[in-house]
Amino acid sequence: MKIDLERFGLTDVPVDPDTVFTFAEGLAGFADCRHFKIFHEEGKATVFWLQSLDDPRLMFPIVPPEVLDLEYQIELSDADCELLGLEHAEDAAVVVIVYRDPAEGGKIAANTRSPIILNPRNRRAMQKVLQEVHPTLLYRAR
Repeated sequence: MKIDLERFGLTDVPVDPDTVFTFAEGLAGFADCRHFKIFHEEGKATVFWLQSLDDPRLMFPIVPPEVLDLEYQIELSDADCELLGLEHAEDAAVVVIVYRDPAEGGKIAANTRSPIILNPRNRRAMQKVLQEVHPTLLYRAR
């Protein structure tokens, strides 16, 4: 399998099928996009990219929440754990989609209400839409 990464001017980039994450339910607003590759630009390992293999125009910048001084305590249901094939909490990796917020003068912001949960062991993933986010529990001072 090969994909074109237009944003980076790359064509025919090989994709190893064993490195593709499957989102059984897609992402919010993109239910038909279920297969994604995670990568980063050479020499820029802070921001990763979640590239859809179902729609090559769809790509999201993602970061671990710790990069933004965020700390999550996410409760997954039995159904969530089953969907992810998750046996142990420590097997889960959490990332958030980041974007430039025009309302804040282009500052970097994160979608803290819908983190992405990854199970790197079996390459299953989901977007967890949180009903409540308590900022006092999420943000920590350095």
